[in-house]
Amino acid sequence: MSKSGCSKLHIAMFPWVAYGHFIPFLHLSNKLAHKGHKISFILPKGVQPKLENMNQYPNLIQFVPLVIPHVDGLPPGAETTSVIPLNQQKYLAFAVDQTRDQVEGILGALKPDMVFYDFWFWIPDLARQLGIHSICHVVVSSMIMSLGSNIRTITKETTVEEVAKLPPDYPSSTVKFKAEEAAALLFEANDFGSGLSFGERTRTAVSGSDAIAFRTCRETEGPFCDYFARGIGKSVLLTGPCLPETNTQQLDEKWVSWLSQFEPGSVVFCSFGSQSVLQKDEFQELVLGFELCGLPFLVALKPPQGFSTVEEALPEGFQDRVGGRGLVYGGWVPQEQLLHHPNIGCFVNHCGYGTMWEFLLSDCQIVLIPEIGDQILNTRLMVKELKIGVEVERGKNREVSKESLSEAIKFVMDKDNETANMMKRNHANLKQILSNRDLQEGYINNFIQALQDLVK
Repeated sequence: MSKSGCSKLHIAMFPWVAYGHFIPFLHLSNKLAHKGHKISFILPKGVQPKLENMNQYPNLIQFVPLVIPHVDGLPPGAETTSVIPLNQQKYLAFAVDQTRDQVEGILGALKPDMVFYDFWFWIPDLARQLGIHSICHVVVSSMIMSLGSNIRTITKETTVEEVAKLPPDYPSSTVKFKAEEAAALLFEANDFGSGLSFGERTRTAVSGSDAIAFRTCRETEGPFCDYFARGIGKSVLLTGPCLPETNTQQLDEKWVSWLSQFEPGSVVFCSFGSQSVLQKDEFQELVLGFELCGLPFLVALKPPQGFSTVEEALPEGFQDRVGGRGLVYGGWVPQEQLLHHPNIGCFVNHCGYGTMWEFLLSDCQIVLIPEIGDQILNTRLMVKELKIGVEVERGKNREVSKESLSEAIKFVMDKDNETANMMKRNHANLKQILSNRDLQEGYINNFIQALQDLVK
């Protein structure tokens, strides 16, 4: 292979069967194809039509369909996490484990230089047998990987206190779980198909790989990536933020029309993503918090448990009181495009990793309500270390009250509040750094060079 780094690679991609994994794997595929590398993207048969419009290089990125077999406990035809609750996802993991022979046939025929995967613990062994390098591509933060799956083993005997305790030399005293949140990590001890816990799957997937690739950059997570690399004793490669290309598609007229009624930077936008379904009381308390803040708002949430529409779950008299100032919407919204609309000034969200990268490139003030493990640590990074947003205070039973939500929104939206202005400046500075084309180019070029060195 030439020293110039111009030899082209053939890379197979095989992500966990969730859109929060397909999409970052495809973003990276587009970056690699832009540099002339060939990608074979293995995914369930029914998913391909939903991703085709995101494939920017169809001549270099080929989708390879996988047939997911039916197993007991899995709803008929289920191929991704988007159609099944969390407690049934172990059946989906087990079903994909049954495709090992199919995957072996695909990789044996394609003969790629390497395979990128994240959750399939059996890929490193299979890749070695076929003479292919295996790269574990992590699409969550380096903080959750450091505190969760790899440095310490979590079992059914692990206590909440043990999980909450920071390991030696961990690089932050603030990006951590509170004792009452540490239970969020204990789910790693639960069975997740094929007789393995979630944590065991992740640890085996990571420890068997030739290298680990994080979808991040030193500017946001440098110390955590270094800490993880020391603990795992393997090459840790950084793709850079691997942000989606700026979406040039026009925002739908219905959103433009609704937003045009309000002043620039005055609308509060809330979205919790496709996996989040609230209970009725949580949903009602949340929307009452938006009413209480007194600002115009657009809230995109799935209908709460037991309801087929958001309208039927709204508190009594809510729509009459709010009038045209607020909209609660139960369908899909173009989150990334809405974040760039000039009239949206605040974004309330769970701080999932993909959403985090989207809001870092926006000009919005940030209010965070994390729910699960990685969201909690992402939030602490944003609030405690980077100081670009606020976290909504929770009550004793981890409930979010309308008052605490309203106070957090009013705090960041107060133009006379020096702390809120400081957050806005910090966010603007970080956005400028991350948006720098040279920075992104440098990361992806170094990443490709490291892959080429591995193949040599």
